[in-house]
Amino acid sequence: MDVTHSDRLKSFFKGVAFSEQQEEFFLKPWKVYTFSQSELITQAGSIERRFYVVVAGVQALYLLNKNGEKVVLGFSYPGSPSGVFDSFIRQKPSDTFLEALKPTTLLGISRSDYLSLFENHPDFHKWGHLFFREILFGRLFREVELLTLSAKERYIAFMNRCPEELKVIPQKYLASYLNMKPETFSRLRRSVQY
Repeated sequence: MDVTHSDRLKSFFKGVAFSEQQEEFFLKPWKVYTFSQSELITQAGSIERRFYVVVAGVQALYLLNKNGEKVVLGFSYPGSPSGVFDSFIRQKPSDTFLEALKPTTLLGISRSDYLSLFENHPDFHKWGHLFFREILFGRLFREVELLTLSAKERYIAFMNRCPEELKVIPQKYLASYLNMKPETFSRLRRSVQY
């Protein structure tokens, strides 16, 4: 693994202290995965086999509604985790798809290797607690926004907090994520300064 990738992983797992031997054990099971634009990384109905950290690209997590339309649940981008976490943890078939919206490079670890990090390094328990707490709070915050903010307020809030990578992904994905029609999103993009 090159230095850039190992630095990316160590940065993602900040708060986990490694001796030189532990760092070697930590880095060894990670592999580089690349996906083309529009390629499915995880298909609904399959079991997520890896936990990913994003090196490059943007991915969308979505499901299909009864009309076959994509309902976007979230995005991942450089420096963030990626994958279908519920399927990965429970080892049950996923209800969602994970798609590369841009050419994507991910660092991935298998479930057995991921679990061995927790078994062999106590700091991972603290990291895992903080990580999943942030995921939970993020989901709760998103639900509150969807239920209490107007379309314009949701648009402004999202654009103010999202990284640059998300501002250039296809409009239909952003509109779905913000629970608005693409025409509404397009109108807001033209008229609202953030």
